[in-house]
Amino acid sequence: MRLSTLIIALGIVLFVLPAPGTFVIGALVVFVGVLARWLGS
Repeated sequence: MRLSTLIIALGIVLFVLPAPGTFVIGALVVFVGVLARWLGS
């Protein structure tokens, strides 16, 4: 499994957690994972 896939999965988990602040952090982590995938990392 690629590192970018793990980053995206972690971001999705953070995104759906019902804790304050995890919505934005999860969205940013997913964005970083997608960016890493797009750049070929």
